[in-house]
Amino acid sequence: MKPTNPVFTGIDTTVFETMSRLAMAHEAVNLGQGFPDVDGPEDIRGVAAEALIAGPNQYPPMLGLPALRQAVADANKRFYGLDVDPGSEVMVTSGATEALADCLFALVSPGDEVVLIEPLYDCYLPLVKQAGGVPVRVRVTPPTWGLDREALRQAFSEKTKAILINNPMNPTAKVFSESELQLIADLCVEHDVYAICDEVYEHLVFDGARHLPLMGFDGMRERTVRIGSAGKTFSLTGWKVGYVTGPAALMDPIAKAHQWVTFTTPPNLQKAVAYGLAKDDSYFSGLAGDLTAKRDRMAAGLAALGFSVLPCAATYFLTCGIAGLGLGATDVEACETLVRDAGVAAVPVSAFYGSDAPTGFIRFCFCKREEVIDEALARLSAFLTADRAESA
Repeated sequence: MKPTNPVFTGIDTTVFETMSRLAMAHEAVNLGQGFPDVDGPEDIRGVAAEALIAGPNQYPPMLGLPALRQAVADANKRFYGLDVDPGSEVMVTSGATEALADCLFALVSPGDEVVLIEPLYDCYLPLVKQAGGVPVRVRVTPPTWGLDREALRQAFSEKTKAILINNPMNPTAKVFSESELQLIADLCVEHDVYAICDEVYEHLVFDGARHLPLMGFDGMRERTVRIGSAGKTFSLTGWKVGYVTGPAALMDPIAKAHQWVTFTTPPNLQKAVAYGLAKDDSYFSGLAGDLTAKRDRMAAGLAALGFSVLPCAATYFLTCGIAGLGLGATDVEACETLVRDAGVAAVPVSAFYGSDAPTGFIRFCFCKREEVIDEALARLSAFLTADRAESA
């Protein structure tokens, strides 16, 4: 038999799926995969249900329903002061992962270098490689997740076509500072580089901070594409509705890639997301406030048990150091121990690095009901207490 595509042949199953399967097998509380355990606002779901029955349920326009494209443009203006033409600068996709694929396939040619900041969301590497791109990695490292500015400068060259940046960042819960974003913008302008900005957690920023899109920095409007996610913004991850905003000159080839990947996204879901994006400010502040409370609840509980809880400025995730807890020699062993013996699933942070990863940190997801968080903490407490008693 002739070989299949080496990018995908033999690739490991995503760590999220692996840990979710282990959680099911051990009847564990699943704090590994990043999705809420309750559905999003009922009024948004009601709009989708009504639109499904009322129809039409045929192909919507390839770029997305005009109402949703207008809503995305309006949101860009409302939250960030960005003037966006909904007719030529917005496209709807079947989730943010599809949007990432469309952008990479349209903008990156074989041999082009793409700067990536690791730890990486796991789809980035295979998508860059399938586009023929050459990944150039710059690392941020726990516990501070500080960006090595000189390493970033060295990553850019005449071969660099794009930088793919996740801000706010999964799995680190890092929000890039204004000065870090300014450096990225300066390097993009200096080297004539595109910026592909995965900003799906844009509304999940805590402690009164505000998201700063790279698109808003000087010189970046014409070279940046920005990706958003209704799944994250409305806690409806199963809907897989994303959207891309960018200059018309870049959106044209991105739309050509989109037409051969999914072509369209369910029209009833698009209509409902358009309704959701028009919700008043109290919804968006309430979402961030609710997650802040859950973050604090879990962080306090984990710290009391001896985990070293790292700062969390955004997203769904807490990263914790495991030194001194006796859970295993590595983060992978620690997660296997916790899911098997404590009944709680987490994710090893080393899974988000390509090589030479730090192995002393694991990630918990806190976008869960309070009773689920409390149950997980109770299980961890019972396990760690018993384990310490045996060791005494």
